[in-house]
Amino acid sequence: MRIFTAIVATAMAYIFSAPAFGQATYGPRLEGFDYPFEVKNYPLLTQGQQLEMAYMDISPTAAANGKTAVLLHGKNFCAATWQASIKVLAGQGYRVVVPDQIGFCKSSKPKGYQFSLAQLAANTNSLLNSLGVTRPVIIGHSMGGMLTARYALQYPQNVEKIVLVNPIGLEDWQAEGVPYATIDALYANELKTSFDSIKAYQLKFYYDGNWKPEYEQWVTMQAGLYGGAGKNIVAMNQAQTSEMIFTQPVVHEFANIRVPAVLIIGGKDRTAPGANRASKELAAKLGNYPKLGREAAKAMRATLVELPKLGHSPQVEAEQEFHQVLLKHLAD
Repeated sequence: MRIFTAIVATAMAYIFSAPAFGQATYGPRLEGFDYPFEVKNYPLLTQGQQLEMAYMDISPTAAANGKTAVLLHGKNFCAATWQASIKVLAGQGYRVVVPDQIGFCKSSKPKGYQFSLAQLAANTNSLLNSLGVTRPVIIGHSMGGMLTARYALQYPQNVEKIVLVNPIGLEDWQAEGVPYATIDALYANELKTSFDSIKAYQLKFYYDGNWKPEYEQWVTMQAGLYGGAGKNIVAMNQAQTSEMIFTQPVVHEFANIRVPAVLIIGGKDRTAPGANRASKELAAKLGNYPKLGREAAKAMRATLVELPKLGHSPQVEAEQEFHQVLLKHLAD
């Protein structure tokens, strides 16, 4: 009887500790989640640690135009999220390089790493130099847009043009009055992340309340990292990069950008990191992307493209419309 009771207890413990049916779990470097193209690893000695930066390097599938497009992912995204854009750009003759930043997705998850946009830009520049990539077009979405702006400020001679797709960092949330959260507090919150919380956030901020089944794969991708064996280091790196984003806005330096720039803004986007810590009155004022986009475009003398009906992720939400706009402005 004791043996039977122990077996039942063990089984019940497994049932209640296992992930919900249909929700996959992945390793700390997203092991188990397949990317649409071959993934390579760039060895990188940074801050005294030997790390690896995962990336995809896709050759043109049409007559080569001699140009390279570098795609930089957002904080809640991975290189794989660019899969539709990779196919479109490769089909237009571009070589396409798509890295996962250190601390994200299939790249190393370091301990005790000092995350900064400047460091991520340096890592990216080192990767591109190793691949012989010179003066690419850099296309960055969300946090990747913030990083693209920093890269253009740090390495202007290495950039032909930048395209910022709903970049965060268009406003200084701390200066606006949003309370600071420590990395410890952010870490505790990250540990609560689930499939449902990710989906609810994306539904509200990314897709203006309109969900499509094809969005599920990107929720599964992110949630699987939090549900896997590496969830603690994943959560810590995410907390560190949340603090990085909050404390390192690029908005104050837009006027110093000296490379051709295109700014693509979704009119329904209201993303504002930290808004959940602000008062209701302040939160209501944050993340006004149409207004912020016009101000940012003026500051950096960028070509502004407004997509009034789209949210934070136009490359996922409306692939055809987004890519028509992207290709038009890359050709200009």
